[in-house]
Order: sequence, then structure tokens, then C-alpha cells
Amino acid sequence: MAKITYIEFDGTTHEVNVATGTSVMAGAIDNNIPGIEAECGGACSCATCHVYVDPAWAKASGEPAHIEDGMLECAMDRQETSRLSCQIQVNDELDGFVVRLPEFQI
Repeated sequence: MAKITYIEFDGTTHEVNVATGTSVMAGAIDNNIPGIEAECGGACSCATCHVYVDPAWAKASGEPAHIEDGMLECAMDRQETSRLSCQIQVNDELDGFVVRLPEFQI
């Protein structure tokens, strides 16, 4: 388990425990975190689970793969630390991980 903090666009914070081996997206869905739509269910075929990784955690979350980078082209307000939360796998090293949610998902 890893504690993941999801921060909504309005500043509302949700700290939840997410099982190792699942995605940051699944952690949001399983804990009813608003702001992550996940329309494709984690297949990396939409950008509705777009998040901004806290800069302190950018290296730990890794770089987007080519397919993820292509999907991020569709995300509104892409930033340097933008990721698709379906592509970030939770592991013990991500305990304390922080993501911020964009104002809108497309």
C-alpha cells in the first residue's frame, strides 16, 4: 500500500491508501475521487485521467511512454509534469505520492 494524495483543482485534498500494483487512476476511481473520468478504463486511449504530478515526485513516477505522450497531446492545459494516471503504477516507492487534478478533463 502507498498513501496517495489527490488534490482537486479547487484545493480539496484526498489522502487515500492505494494497493501496490494498481494504477493511480484505479486508486482515484476506487475511492470516489472526483475529477478523474477514466472513460477508457485505463487502456491509455483517452486523456480523461490526466493529472499533474507534484514536481517533487516527477522522477519517481517516470517518463511517459510514447503512446502516453501521444494521448497527452489531447489533454487540456498539458504541463511539464502531466501524466495519465492510468499509466502510473503504484509501488512502495510512491508512498506519499502527490498529484493535482486539472480543472477539466477531455
